[in-house]
Amino acid sequence: MFQQQKSYQAKNFGPHFFETIGPNAPKWYVVDANDQVVGRIATVIARVITGKHKPTYTRHVDTGDFLVVLNADKIVFTRNKWDSKLYRKHTGFVGGLKTFTARQMLKRNPEEILREAVWGMTNKTSLARHQMKKLKLYLTSEHPHQAQNPQALPLAATRRTVVAKK
Repeated sequence: MFQQQKSYQAKNFGPHFFETIGPNAPKWYVVDANDQVVGRIATVIARVITGKHKPTYTRHVDTGDFLVVLNADKIVFTRNKWDSKLYRKHTGFVGGLKTFTARQMLKRNPEEILREAVWGMTNKTSLARHQMKKLKLYLTSEHPHQAQNPQALPLAATRRTVVAKK
């Protein structure tokens, strides 16, 4: 007879959606977005904050880690997306559609470009909204999270093209 191995399934812990202590507690990582392509680094960020880089990933539980992204205003687009990519938002009033190009968005609110890209790669649920709070974007190379002792993102969680570009 073949005996099946027991599998691990993460569990919700109180109001946090994640285990606060123990081996499955979220870790803090730091990534430098200087000269990184928006879509390529957004896929890495989405994987880390949702927890898909861990073997204990469970889709209905927040198993992701915190991620500090530095130099979020120094991201790049490929080809001519600075002028052709459009960001839209609606005020809620009739005729209230506002449209911005990526270049205008970089001048107005640079971290919103990366936040929108990561949000587009997550499920649109209350859990995903909670996971987006684990993403900390900063325009400089300084951040206020030194007390959490953030580590560099391990190579296993990143794509080769994001790491190799310098």
